[in-house]
Amino acid sequence: MPSSTSAALPRPASARPPRTHDASRWGAVTLIALAVFIVVAAEMMPVGLLTPIGASLAESEGTIGLSLTITGLVAAVTAPFVPVLTGRIDRRTALVVLMSLVAAANALTAVATSFAVMSGARVLLGVSMGGVWALAASLAPRLATARAVPTATAIIFSGIAVASVIGVPVGTYVGAVAGWPAAFWALAVAAVGVALAMTVVLPRMPAEAPLPLHALWATVRRPAVLGGLAITALLVTAHFAAYTYVRPALESFAGLDASRIASMLLLYGVLGVLGNFVAGLTAARSPMTVVGALSLGIAATLALMPSLATAAAAAAVAMAVWGFLYGGVSVSTQASFAHAAPAQREAASALWVSAFNASIALGAFTGGHAYDEAGPQFLFWATAGIAAVALLTAVLRQVTPSS
Repeated sequence: MPSSTSAALPRPASARPPRTHDASRWGAVTLIALAVFIVVAAEMMPVGLLTPIGASLAESEGTIGLSLTITGLVAAVTAPFVPVLTGRIDRRTALVVLMSLVAAANALTAVATSFAVMSGARVLLGVSMGGVWALAASLAPRLATARAVPTATAIIFSGIAVASVIGVPVGTYVGAVAGWPAAFWALAVAAVGVALAMTVVLPRMPAEAPLPLHALWATVRRPAVLGGLAITALLVTAHFAAYTYVRPALESFAGLDASRIASMLLLYGVLGVLGNFVAGLTAARSPMTVVGALSLGIAATLALMPSLATAAAAAAVAMAVWGFLYGGVSVSTQASFAHAAPAQREAASALWVSAFNASIALGAFTGGHAYDEAGPQFLFWATAGIAAVALLTAVLRQVTPSS
């Protein structure tokens, strides 16, 4: 799943960026972005391969779809404990080990002959993915100078957006050409390559200090951190409740066919990458202001979708705006966590990863029930209401002193 706000925050001596050549430093940042890309692509890969995996394992598409829920929930549960369990382990070493586990999880998925084996592989992926996200989200201030932290943060988080744009479509194509296991073998090989490159490119990054379990609890009890958790949960839940069912919704609203919807999803993804960089570079001083603006925009877009997306052109514009706005959510919400707990950056990042992944699962689950029971119009209005609550929470955080 780094902080663009850390540029304005005091930095412990142990967290200073390594004195390396600029090219090496940016190479390290790019490598971490690739790691994030791989874990997100691996998490979402079954989306485009449900039918062939189900046929191969003799399971329904709905059952295979549970593999996403398994991964997300495991990542949500394990991510907060990564800073505790890794203790004094050098962060380069920890990332190499975690990416090796990502490779093993994808290889095990590729050779799975039953849903039970696949579930075990997805549990392993969830553990390693939660670890990669938790560490990656806190490393920009250690790899970049203070002035460059917003850019480094945006690059690292671009891995999420780019994986959403090209990861699943490319995996689906590979699966169609060479069989679904080939897509997971490709991810396994890529993860091994990144792990090996990390041993060469990443500088040594000693753990800043051991994090006892009670310190994690102390971090989560801080009002500013709790507010950030609430906003993240609300925005991500609202988004995935609607986005998971955007195809049937667009079919209902505008009568669009699959090819047009695919084009709109590509447009959505491209604008999401742009939104990630715009938000990352503008949230440095006041991330909560950016979060509030994104919450307002998402709430308005979701509320207007049923009435606006009744023609192809209007639906395309709505999807582009939605993609741009949501593209900034990851980087800006994580930045708000670093602003809320600068002295506990890794713990705060791990809590953010937990909230993010749990909310993906919750959004997909509740969205399905709302869609089945009340239809797409109600679903989009309800999710707009959830995003509006996120806006209200952001406003309250702005006017309430942090502690």
